Amino acid sequence: MSSPALLTKLPPFTLLDEPALSFSPSEATQVDVHPLRGLANFGPYSKGSFGGFTSSIRIATVGPGSAFKRRGELMLSLRSAHRPSDRSEYVPQYPGFEQLFHVDLVSAPREAHIKWPENIQELAGAGNPQARLFLAMEAAFRQLELVRNEFDVVLVHFPDSWSPATRSKFFDAHDALKALGARFNIPTQVLNDRVFTFTHKASLAWRLATALYVKAAGTPWKLAPLKGVPTDTAYIGLAYALRGDQRDAHYVTCCSQVFDMDGGGMQFVAFEAQDPVTDLAEARRNPFLSRDDMRAVLARSLELYQGRNGGNLPKRLVIHKTTAFKDGEIEGAFDALTGVPEIECVEVSSASCWRGVWLIESGMRSPPTKPSGYPVPRGTMVVRSGNSALVWVAGNAPDVSTKGDYYQGKKSIPRPLELIRHAGRGPLELTAHEALALTKMDWNNDALYDPVPVSIRYSQRLARTIANVPDLPRNVYPYRLFM
Repeated sequence: MSSPALLTKLPPFTLLDEPALSFSPSEATQVDVHPLRGLANFGPYSKGSFGGFTSSIRIATVGPGSAFKRRGELMLSLRSAHRPSDRSEYVPQYPGFEQLFHVDLVSAPREAHIKWPENIQELAGAGNPQARLFLAMEAAFRQLELVRNEFDVVLVHFPDSWSPATRSKFFDAHDALKALGARFNIPTQVLNDRVFTFTHKASLAWRLATALYVKAAGTPWKLAPLKGVPTDTAYIGLAYALRGDQRDAHYVTCCSQVFDMDGGGMQFVAFEAQDPVTDLAEARRNPFLSRDDMRAVLARSLELYQGRNGGNLPKRLVIHKTTAFKDGEIEGAFDALTGVPEIECVEVSSASCWRGVWLIESGMRSPPTKPSGYPVPRGTMVVRSGNSALVWVAGNAPDVSTKGDYYQGKKSIPRPLELIRHAGRGPLELTAHEALALTKMDWNNDALYDPVPVSIRYSQRLARTIANVPDLPRNVYPYRLFM
């Protein structure tokens, strides 16, 4: 009979390889595990095609007239090289926008620069500051729409002095701006006063330059092929949000478009569930869709994938969401995806209470080991059962450091993601490796990874925006409009 100690012993861990990123659609050697190093060495993934339709990215601006010059100086600074002054073991030298992305960064013509008054109370219109700001944003988009062929991305500056009006219980200027941008098909980059005084110029340049390139429809990198992932695999991310009168609340589910196996295809469909919520408390704790609603949203998402892939269906489809899949949701998924041979429904939870400590040799007989100065390696995986596993997406990543070790954020003991497979088959190591890889596909920052896969992160952001701006038309949108 087994002793109690053996009954609680976890199975051996597995170390997953750091997923590589690709910086060319044709050169298989242009890969790197480090996103910024890969960009500096190889240039962006779309370098061969992007310059074919434009030689420059043109920046329009909206904001208080008093900071017009500062906004121009900020853009000018992106054209220069900067040495890193923080995270020097991770951040490479920023080489300048044109050298990095193979296109120039220029100011749009005068007509594409809109100057607001210094005081929010001086904005045109009536009502409270939030109403005036919304009207000012809408008027700016209407004015910019008249010169749409003269710019690519709009910088929108909300000064810190306006912060009481930019976010309140019932209004979020950022979300309202993104929803307006989606309506007018205009990508935006939001600025606050901090960018003008941020001391780490290289880090700021990497983040802002990459975001502007993506919003102008460029592709900085994609995922390199993962060993063991079947060809024609695709991914969907689902997130739910409640909106409307709480007495008759409906779900809005925001579905990131089916991501291709290289992480591409960043459009999404917003779908409003037809079945009303019957138990609001349960809906807030564990939101889910009815069988009919799940069938409808996945059928619409599959149409988007087929539109990108010549009418072909994926051979394998992995669906991510942060809560458990109800039986009706799984049945609805299989109803909609009858033509897809393999379907996996994976719950991705970041609320795990597990922790891990990496032990190294102590050099003594007793104790023989001691805790390392760094956390467990990124990619550490422990199988918990036949359908669940823990995977540390946050952890030590020495392959991206010039000094041998690198822990992003350098704070606290990282907790793992808990993956629970509610439908599907195959090795859990593959499911975990895919989740690990998708943490590297958020183009809106300069970090090595996001705490959750992009399939989760994007759908959460979009669901929040749609919930805050309920009159956004239910169309198909490219994600870059919401970054």
